[in-house]
Amino acid sequence: MPMLDYWNSRIERAPLEELQEIQARKLRQLVDNVYRSSQFYRKRFKDAGVRPEDIKTLDDVSRLPFTYKRDLRDNYPTNMFCVPMNQVVRYHVSSGTTGKPTVVGYTRGDIDLWTTSLARAMTSAGLGRGDTIQVSYGYGLFTGGLGAHYGAEEIGASVIPMGVGNTERQIELMIDLKATAIACTPSYLLHMNEVAKKMGVSVKDDSNLKMAFLGAEPWSMETRRRIEDTLGIKAYDIYGTSEMSGPLFTECKEQNGIHVWADHFLLEVIDKNGDPVKEGQRGELVITTLTKEALPLIRYRVGDITILNNEECECGRTHPRIMRILGRSDDMLIIRGINVFPSQVESVLMTIPEVGEHYQIVAERKGELDELTVRVEVTKAAFSDKLADFMKLEKKIQYELKKVLNLQTNVELVETGTLPRSQGKSQKVVDKRKI
Repeated sequence: MPMLDYWNSRIERAPLEELQEIQARKLRQLVDNVYRSSQFYRKRFKDAGVRPEDIKTLDDVSRLPFTYKRDLRDNYPTNMFCVPMNQVVRYHVSSGTTGKPTVVGYTRGDIDLWTTSLARAMTSAGLGRGDTIQVSYGYGLFTGGLGAHYGAEEIGASVIPMGVGNTERQIELMIDLKATAIACTPSYLLHMNEVAKKMGVSVKDDSNLKMAFLGAEPWSMETRRRIEDTLGIKAYDIYGTSEMSGPLFTECKEQNGIHVWADHFLLEVIDKNGDPVKEGQRGELVITTLTKEALPLIRYRVGDITILNNEECECGRTHPRIMRILGRSDDMLIIRGINVFPSQVESVLMTIPEVGEHYQIVAERKGELDELTVRVEVTKAAFSDKLADFMKLEKKIQYELKKVLNLQTNVELVETGTLPRSQGKSQKVVDKRKI
């Protein structure tokens, strides 16, 4: 395999035994460091009855307590930091829509780790010198834009730092500056394609776009296929969390799971009781940041549902992969005792040709029972069909959803452009039972 497919061939193809030795050594160093430098972790370890000398092998990670997002909020703004404040060179802050925001600090080393992680990732997908990438994630306190920006510049690509919004200008510059790649949410890329059509241009035919790094919201394989077929590009999953550093990892050219760099991160997948699941089973992702300095996270419960794959990838990389994010544990709806993930609904809708790219799931309580309504935009032709055909499509969608969800749902078909659009994360779930 050509060396140019790797950012660091030696470490990316290191034998599993070597990676595990690196992880065990760094885990011991991490635990010793946070025990000495963090009052939060020292108390948490003592409450769990564990000391640094108890951590000898990777298996001992299960003795360490979990860390939760609420811990960051409860210790707002900087009480979980593990370095002197004069070593912090940057802050990023979450929106704080459910309470206090989370504040993440970065040392110079943390910024370098973030940049290198994405340099490895983007190289694995085929981005490199000579490419131009349009970054249409938000800049500023949100981590998405700057992460993709620095990673792309590190590998020698040219960057168009668009941020979000001003969609017509986005399309104009994408075409005029011959962007070959874009980084944004999948829903915003679909929205851009809609706007381009109204402008009388085709992203597929009039631009140089060949790949997209899409994330920050759940999206299904069926949505990937629709994006790739409609725009004539390769759509790569990009992943990270604001607590860790924003976007950090992507799929490689194989598009079969997101590589997570084992020399910097330790992964677990657990069930609802906090116990590890068997390999190949889905569960909640748990990440330990082995080399972060300002805000290291130990056994951080991310909340994302995925499957861990430790097999060597066909691309030659030996680092573990997380398979496509299936949803979030806190996004899951329980309707009449049945677990419903938005990704399940999307996977059904995107296989039906008459269905557009946008939908919304609405949960309501009618009397004593919960009901689920799926509002679906359909193509102009389908919306204009005679009533019998229109109702037939509605029944078809209900039938296909019931097969997957094992739940009877209401389906409301609406005209294209009816549902709200978003330049950032789309709101695909509205749970009125909480209002």
